[in-house]
Amino acid sequence: MESEMTAPLVIFDLDGTLIDTAQDLVTSLNHTIAAADLAPVSYQDLTHLVGQGARVMIRRAFELRGHCIGEQEVEPLLERFLAHYKREMPGASKPYPGLLEALDRISGAGMTAAVCTNKLEELALPLIEKLGLADRFSVVTGGDTFPVRKPDARHILGTVERADGDLRQTVMIGDSVNDILAARNAGIPSIAVTFGYSDVPVAELQPDHVIETFDDLTIDLIQGLIQARLQANTAVE
Repeated sequence: MESEMTAPLVIFDLDGTLIDTAQDLVTSLNHTIAAADLAPVSYQDLTHLVGQGARVMIRRAFELRGHCIGEQEVEPLLERFLAHYKREMPGASKPYPGLLEALDRISGAGMTAAVCTNKLEELALPLIEKLGLADRFSVVTGGDTFPVRKPDARHILGTVERADGDLRQTVMIGDSVNDILAARNAGIPSIAVTFGYSDVPVAELQPDHVIETFDDLTIDLIQGLIQARLQANTAVE
């Protein structure tokens, strides 16, 4: 009865799923690594660089240029990145086409939306606010909200708890292996978007469903995935 009374929860990743942040990430990253006289990275490099937060993105950029740096070297570079990114926010970042209409459908159907991102809270929250999306989500959890982050299932579990959701009524939407694995580890269905920053075709990550635009994110799809997972879990029990 509890699962029937709890509103379905739709959890979104942020970068490459809700918001196209590529141009601003590349610009701020190039500003950061310029301090070490490294050649700039390009948009084509982005799929290899993003997904694990700003610290890892900086390390990967250095590795891409044949350099390895320690934790003590990362911290001042991280501060440089954060200062530039926050100063320019929201920059060129914008919601993907059809997102607002999809969020309208979700709320109109009595469902709840949330964000679960590996982006630091101090970057994710103001970005969402400055784009006028803050009231669209019941909760936003970042890469530093909990001691763990995606693909650890506890990042999703913590998001569900903060949203007063029911894991049995939850779907995860994302663009990368971290999102799909986190959903799988949490035992919930996943939807992958093709327009994000994955370094492989998202279908190869074996999500439960793939959408090419937010026009494809229908209420029937969400409800169908939740029902199918409930039935599969019941059959196993």
